[in-house]
Amino acid sequence: MTRAVIELDRVDRYFGAHPAVLDLSFAVMEGEIVALLGRTGAGKSTALHMIMGVLEPTGGTVRVEGLDPYAQFKALRGKLSVSFQNDRLLPWRSAWENVALGLDILGFDRETQRSRAIEWLENVKIVGAENVRKYPHELSGGMRQRVSLARALCVDPALVLLDESFSQLDHVTSKALRADFTELVRRLGKTCVLITHRIDDALEMADRILVLAAPARLALEVRVTRAGRADPGWLEAQHAAIAAAMGGEDEDRGEAA
Repeated sequence: MTRAVIELDRVDRYFGAHPAVLDLSFAVMEGEIVALLGRTGAGKSTALHMIMGVLEPTGGTVRVEGLDPYAQFKALRGKLSVSFQNDRLLPWRSAWENVALGLDILGFDRETQRSRAIEWLENVKIVGAENVRKYPHELSGGMRQRVSLARALCVDPALVLLDESFSQLDHVTSKALRADFTELVRRLGKTCVLITHRIDDALEMADRILVLAAPARLALEVRVTRAGRADPGWLEAQHAAIAAAMGGEDEDRGEAA
């Protein structure tokens, strides 16, 4: 059996008297892509922040690679990485220097940083000396997000966390980047947790979808197979079930109301 990389056991998180996460339990297995899907305010980002070790649970336990991510934050350095909704690139660093940031923090020499950064830029389909030397203001939104994803992968983490990483891009750019990223992490066997409010994103990328309802509790779990993904009827039925669990959807086919 594959091992659990992430384990949440009856986790609560309160902000004052307000519960953002309530009695939430799930596990993410090694090599699995899991989507945490929910409307704005469902508590999915709060759950992610506890996995990252940024927030401490009010109750229950969170474990990442067997460690408490809040109490043992430093022990997980280099073992997990995050890509956010905004690319968060440093404007004074070139594309490859941004990708190498984690390696720089971990103390790798500059030549190793450069060679590994360029390798990962190529993995996310940014190639050519001119492109790797460009600064963020010289890159398109899609290219900047590719640089951000390369930075997350460059330290060779066991776990990659994506916090709405594709939501700021136009539909065509977002779809291409999602497909490229999914193919890459599957080929590398990475474990990935994807936070999204878009149903179609989750159905396209995930092996398993955990639908959260506020305060973050498990409302529905959907397992997605390759055969299911290729079946329009199955996809339509799952889309409807997920939308119902989320409380309905708006005019955007992929977003919850």
